[in-house]
Amino acid sequence: MPIAKGAPVVDVNQRRIINGGDADVMQLYPMRHTFAWDAYEAGNANHWLPTEISMQLDIEQWKSDSVLSDDERKAFETVLGFFTTADSIAANNVVLAIYKHITSPECRMYLLRQGYEEAIHTHAYQYIVESLGMDESKIFNMYREVEAIYEKDNMVLSLNEGIFDPHFKTGTLENDQKFLENLIVFSLIMEGIFFYSSFAVMFGFQRQHKMTGSAEQIQYIMRDESQHLNFGINLINTIKEEQPEVWTPGFQEHVIDLVKRAVVLEYTFATEVFPRGIFGMNADGFKQYIEHIADRRLERIGLPKQYNVENPFPWMSEAVDLNKEKNFFETRVTEYKTGGQLSW
Repeated sequence: MPIAKGAPVVDVNQRRIINGGDADVMQLYPMRHTFAWDAYEAGNANHWLPTEISMQLDIEQWKSDSVLSDDERKAFETVLGFFTTADSIAANNVVLAIYKHITSPECRMYLLRQGYEEAIHTHAYQYIVESLGMDESKIFNMYREVEAIYEKDNMVLSLNEGIFDPHFKTGTLENDQKFLENLIVFSLIMEGIFFYSSFAVMFGFQRQHKMTGSAEQIQYIMRDESQHLNFGINLINTIKEEQPEVWTPGFQEHVIDLVKRAVVLEYTFATEVFPRGIFGMNADGFKQYIEHIADRRLERIGLPKQYNVENPFPWMSEAVDLNKEKNFFETRVTEYKTGGQLSW
């Protein structure tokens, strides 16, 4: 049916992250959630591909018997084993769960970009594994073999089964809280906590001038994930503003409990990655680092700190950690260039 001439445009005040009416047509204007459009443009500006990064030095070091210790090889493989599964879980959540319930067109635009970035990350892990001639079945099946990886993945998947149900719909208090829980688990916990000890390990290699091509790819991935985290936090805080009834004291306590559970799983994983410590980092130090990260994630969504600990790895702050709304790509030490012009 043709639209009558002079028909009213969409009222920007009716825009909502969820429960905002018909989302079948992506009409960007009038735009309300400008943080999403900013994230979309930043993602485009930071586009990269793993095959643009040379793996020659990594190949030489991986094949050498004298460059990497047994503990370093174990750490490298375990981190890759976690990453390969985690990004596929994140991609499924974006494409199969979150997107269809979001009614903000500009947020949907960024989610499309985010889904593509998750595909690039999976490509990067495959590129690393293939370049180094690693045992692909060992790396890609590690989530079945390493309990610490399985427990992290299982926490995420078990908590979010509900919104994958084809009959799930937002619009009730219970379901809106379930959807918000999903955002918190994937943004705050998966991308904001579960990725961070693995990022730290890879930057430990980089600081030792080892596996630098792999570490460079992880640095680009970290930059993307920083943006995913910031976007997720903006989604969470905007839903709190638009629908304050979902942010009950009981739900806030539930979120804190989830974060505490995630912290334990993450430093258990750290123990698996380097039981004896590498690059001056050990499991005890990582426990404190993860607690420090968790406090900052809680603060970003208006919840109280639970651990009140200092950052034991201050060198990580510039390379990995998020300080405030300003994140890695805004204070980057590298400018992205296309093709063979990549340089730090």
